Amino acid sequence: MAKKLVVVESPAKAKTIKKYLGRGYTVEASMGHIRDLPKSQLGVNVEDNFEPKYITIRGKGELLAKLRKAAKTSDKVYLATDPDREGEAISWHLSHLLGIKENEPCRIEFNEITKDAVKNAIKNPRPINQNLVDAQQARRILDRLVGYKISPLLWRKVRKGLSAGRVQSVASKIICEREREIEAFKPDEYWNLKGIFISSKNKQSFEAQLHSKGKKKIDLKSKQEVDQVLAAIKGEDYTVTKVQKGSRKRSAPPPFTTSTMQQEASRKLGFTTKKTMMLAQQLYEGVDVKGEGSVGLITYMRTDSTRVSDQALAEVRTIIQEKFGKDYVPSKANIFRSKKGSQDAHEAIRPTSVRYSPKDLQSSLKRDQLRLYTLIYNRFMASQMKPALYETLTVNISAGEYIFRASGSRKVFPGYTALYMEGNDEGKEEKDIMLPDLEEGEKLELKEYKSEQKFTQPPARYTEASLVRALEDMGIGRPSTYAPTISTIISRGYVVRDARILYPTDLGFIVNDLMDKYFPKIMEYKFTAAMEEKLDKIEEGEVNWRDLLNEFYPSFADYLSHAEQDIGKIEIKDEESDVVCEKCGANMVIKTGRYGKFLACPNFPKCRNTKPIVEEINIPCPKCSAQIVVRKSKRGRKFYGCSNYPECDFVSWDMPIKDPCPKCGALMTEKSSRANGKTVQCTNKECGYTKEKKDDDK
Repeated sequence: MAKKLVVVESPAKAKTIKKYLGRGYTVEASMGHIRDLPKSQLGVNVEDNFEPKYITIRGKGELLAKLRKAAKTSDKVYLATDPDREGEAISWHLSHLLGIKENEPCRIEFNEITKDAVKNAIKNPRPINQNLVDAQQARRILDRLVGYKISPLLWRKVRKGLSAGRVQSVASKIICEREREIEAFKPDEYWNLKGIFISSKNKQSFEAQLHSKGKKKIDLKSKQEVDQVLAAIKGEDYTVTKVQKGSRKRSAPPPFTTSTMQQEASRKLGFTTKKTMMLAQQLYEGVDVKGEGSVGLITYMRTDSTRVSDQALAEVRTIIQEKFGKDYVPSKANIFRSKKGSQDAHEAIRPTSVRYSPKDLQSSLKRDQLRLYTLIYNRFMASQMKPALYETLTVNISAGEYIFRASGSRKVFPGYTALYMEGNDEGKEEKDIMLPDLEEGEKLELKEYKSEQKFTQPPARYTEASLVRALEDMGIGRPSTYAPTISTIISRGYVVRDARILYPTDLGFIVNDLMDKYFPKIMEYKFTAAMEEKLDKIEEGEVNWRDLLNEFYPSFADYLSHAEQDIGKIEIKDEESDVVCEKCGANMVIKTGRYGKFLACPNFPKCRNTKPIVEEINIPCPKCSAQIVVRKSKRGRKFYGCSNYPECDFVSWDMPIKDPCPKCGALMTEKSSRANGKTVQCTNKECGYTKEKKDDDK
């Protein structure tokens, strides 16, 4: 029997594929890239038309020898790396290292790791796609030039350990600009005026808001204007002048792309983009399912397409009918358009088979794997269900010249919402708003007026979810770049993440302003987006990758030369605290690391003392009566512990509140969940007291 070698990136993927191929096939993992540009030098010869210098990655010599030996003893070698530019580049490097002839049909790819997909791929090998490789080389070399030329400049002028990047610097700029918008924001006062009216027929009360004066919409800017309206309508009758009944439908959302999956996982599950992609990779490559062995559960997770195969559509429509009934299945499959500029190289992210329900996989998946799989599964199922239908009612109430308006809606058919509701950054859930049955000409009784002073709000700071959406909307980066970009700007200390919100640091502002001043082209949103389009054109064979680099580099070199001469040494002064270093007596300073701010001795490296910044919440520890303080875990998660640690081991993931338990007097904590909202509960397990949290709970 002929021996065949299949090379993939990871052992998990190798295990899953081996199961489908059986005897005659050896499946080995390259553990990602085998060769790359060297870490210790630029690795690009700018004078020789940007010729890259590739070397075997340190520590992979033994693995490469193993792969070469397996290739020599095999009649055929298949390269089955991921189906994207990065995967194509890994296969290209492998083909050179394993001595595979140019144009040899050695490359196989599949969008999902299933028996049919793998066997079909084996039957249809193709040569390495050089256009895909060149697009990846161009990106790699562009990022290397920017990173390895600007970063040393930042080390010399600002501080060691800093970095710049073609996409990461733009992402930092987006966050810095939003912070400055918030700082410069001046709120405007406005007022809402509402009336609580009672129907004369059924005595039901409802709320309506002042809407207009005649046909002109009214905006109240002060209490004085509110009082003027109230004076004008005093003594007027309240008459229903318009009752408009209607309907609306809410269409199902498309299945996940990389971006929308990262956004929903952030909103609904609290996952970082990095964690989401790590879990998705595991689900794609294969997980041990009881009774079946390793199974690839989802399709490829780096995609900007909403396209779905005909086979998957037929399967999901059958399952929807089985589980929900034929009323939930549209007459034709829902087809979604991908966003403008999408590469559309792969399908959307979906289960490889909807026959694997989350319930069936509960005993096979780890908790967070199951949570992400459930999200992907439900989103895909929902995407092929009928719209939700609503009855709507709009009522106008006249009071002299002024019009109050009330709007209500009621869900009459749940459609896809029977299974899935999209998340939002505010965490709001949709609720029916019911109005009484009113008729035109009906007189209403006024119960009371409510006026409320409000102020316009600044734009919200970015979360990982909203930053990914912003990058995607601007055309900056691609599905594979969002997670590493966000991880980099946090790890470099340019941005800190606190309770899911991204805040720029002082260091982030300094580096951003330097980059903006001395490398304006690189920091332009449109330029970065245009560069992505040019990389796409390289992939399509319309642009030569070296031409792109020759177009970019001369002006970049000029920027570098000017920055080197013009930027003086920038001293970043650390903020001094009133905490005294117990080792040397100096006042400790506030520094920012990857997990936020901390205290450090200013006499470093002579004194290396550091300690966390302690935030007290003015609640005594239930074990020893010392103060409870806010701490952070190694992974950056906030928790609450006793200030006497390690002498006292009290710890809680939930925030303690001042009010003791009314049942047993023990400490109570606040819990928050999407299902139950905010609740307070007793920490004494034997007591078990719990209640809904109110605003006056302290």
